[in-house]
Amino acid sequence: MSIATELSRRNFLKTSAAAAGGLALGFHVPFTPQAVAQTETPEINAWVMIKPDDTVVVRIARVEMGQGTLTGLAQLVAEELECDWAKVTTEYPTPGQNVARSRVWGNFQTAGSRGIRDSHEYVRKGGAAARMMLVQAAANEWHVEPSACTVAKGVITHAASGRSTTFGKVANAASKLQTPNDIPLKDAKSWTIAGKPLKRLDTPDKINGKLVYAIDVQFPGMLNAALKNCPVFGGKIKSFDAAKVEQMPGVKKVVQVADTGVAVIADTWWRAKTALDALPIEWDNGPNGSVQSADIAAAQKEGLTATEAFLGNRNGDARAELASAARRVEAVYGVPHQHHVTMEPMNATVRWTPDKCEVWTSTQNAESALATAAQASGLPTDKNEVFRHHLGGGFGRRSTSHDFVRYAVLIARQMPGTPVKTIWSREEDMTHGWYHPTTQCRMVGGFDANGELTALHMRISGQSILATVNPNALQNGRDAATFQGLNPQGPEGQFGYTIPNLLIDHAMRNPHVPPGFWRGVNNNQNAIYLESFIDELAHSAKQDPLEFRRKLMANHPKHLAVLNAVAEKVGWGTPPAPGVFRGLAQHMGYGSYVAACAEVSVSDAGVLKIHRIVGATDCGHAVNPQQIEAQVEGSFVYGLTAMLYGDITVKDGRVEQENFDTYQMMRMDEMPVVESIIIPSGGFWGGVGEPTICVAAPAVLNAIFAATGKRIRQMPLSKADLRKA
Repeated sequence: MSIATELSRRNFLKTSAAAAGGLALGFHVPFTPQAVAQTETPEINAWVMIKPDDTVVVRIARVEMGQGTLTGLAQLVAEELECDWAKVTTEYPTPGQNVARSRVWGNFQTAGSRGIRDSHEYVRKGGAAARMMLVQAAANEWHVEPSACTVAKGVITHAASGRSTTFGKVANAASKLQTPNDIPLKDAKSWTIAGKPLKRLDTPDKINGKLVYAIDVQFPGMLNAALKNCPVFGGKIKSFDAAKVEQMPGVKKVVQVADTGVAVIADTWWRAKTALDALPIEWDNGPNGSVQSADIAAAQKEGLTATEAFLGNRNGDARAELASAARRVEAVYGVPHQHHVTMEPMNATVRWTPDKCEVWTSTQNAESALATAAQASGLPTDKNEVFRHHLGGGFGRRSTSHDFVRYAVLIARQMPGTPVKTIWSREEDMTHGWYHPTTQCRMVGGFDANGELTALHMRISGQSILATVNPNALQNGRDAATFQGLNPQGPEGQFGYTIPNLLIDHAMRNPHVPPGFWRGVNNNQNAIYLESFIDELAHSAKQDPLEFRRKLMANHPKHLAVLNAVAEKVGWGTPPAPGVFRGLAQHMGYGSYVAACAEVSVSDAGVLKIHRIVGATDCGHAVNPQQIEAQVEGSFVYGLTAMLYGDITVKDGRVEQENFDTYQMMRMDEMPVVESIIIPSGGFWGGVGEPTICVAAPAVLNAIFAATGKRIRQMPLSKADLRKA
């Protein structure tokens, strides 16, 4: 087997990350147009192609999964290009092309709210460089200085001579020029395309049905496969009786997949699934076959008071201060495993031959998908390719693991030359996810004799994502990502309070259920823990929750600004409508500062109604305000659904919830009115898709306490009694 075939996904991504750093430092290198043969659509550089009819094709390295990144990135390129927005279209380059061209497009990963915040500079420079080359081409033709020319909506004008031309007419000449070394960018204050609430580019094709998701891919002669893996994580297949189903209608082949599962390949997916359901299978559940949810919870409970723990954030001596505190307040909170429940289940279509492996799929990281395909195909990397489609939901599931690509390739290898689409059933998707990690948190706060908060200890006990997903990223066994939103500083989550004596640590307890990156990741539960307990401390001190926070946030002006914004918008301090109660929360994550105020009512029977949530976001720069509002609304849906219903439980080692009848989603009539406040303060680039999800649940939980006098400390709310205390 060749070295290329032995490609390691970890080394592939490590090399890719290093190359991405080089892209930022040596920006002009990727834009060499000589590397690509001229076509009818000249490539000005890697980001911009312009057709003779002036249509601008902007290449998008990140992926669209409903969050609006495609439109936002196109806006940034078009802003610097000075083209006509009405003539902008987009396309995805492939990861194979990226590798072949020394990662000209940089990072293909779309996760961690990084789609725009990590690539804004080099995509803007791509647009600016293309504009400079187009102007240079026109100036060369007219024998004038480029500085004497102006650009507006794709038209280049030389005012002194009255001449003008369009991008399409000079594109071919521009594509032959060298990329400039010095590429200045526009001040955000002068933006006319970026920063504006423009309509999304992907909406029309979604409405008219032209958009093809990966699950919709069709090829002549294509077959379909249904997959079933051992229901217990860590188990494997013992045996199956293929003869029992091989003669069923449409069935082409029954195949084993690695040592964990089996698939049926048929002419239609339903026939494949029907045969698979009828297939006699014997499983070896392995050592995890007796694990129950109660066992997982017991291990976490033990960790709450364990001696050993990884340090996350510390100042002063919290233990000593708590030991001598005039008054202590203590609480334990917890969150269960939760599923991503993407509306489009995992799937991939693969055509494998001894010379080439092609994959059509939805992925949040096409380079990781390519590496996975290369491993599974048995072919060198350059003999593999991945073609991306818009995602019917990602939320981290299509970033954490590309098991769905691996299985699809292994299945297709057993039908050489035939395209095979593997679709996971909803049941397979639900019971074989990479779940939001389950943790508990014990918090102890201490007050002095004057009623001032002097100490706080937060002990998180539970699962580490990196311990499973990427153990090499652990720092001497410590998972830094566990402390998102609780760190002393840093863009991935920063503690927003000044407390003289602080200790935040983590007792790692990893069950067999695999954890994964889940929209908002660890910020979700950390915000629930911290913001709910801060509210408890405020009420214990008989202080207004807003004023209590303000005193602790004097040294955190950006945190305080978003909190003040929601308080002012909602009218904090003035009485709400009769029977309505309010709760606050603030957080910092993914480079952005967010806050929320919820208004709720709870009936005498314990029925919750969330009437309104006001959310504020400071993401530094707002590329498309309308999309930010949509992201805030969507993140609240996700966060509130998890708070209300999200609960994956384990019985005899396997996940119990198999479909939406046992894993409920928030309904439209449960959704509150959402009012968004966007206050980009400039000077930094923050994320949008994930930060605000973190404040929805704690704001509602604090409002529920105001309404009922009860603290709900264990999610989901569907298991809680909300009747007044």
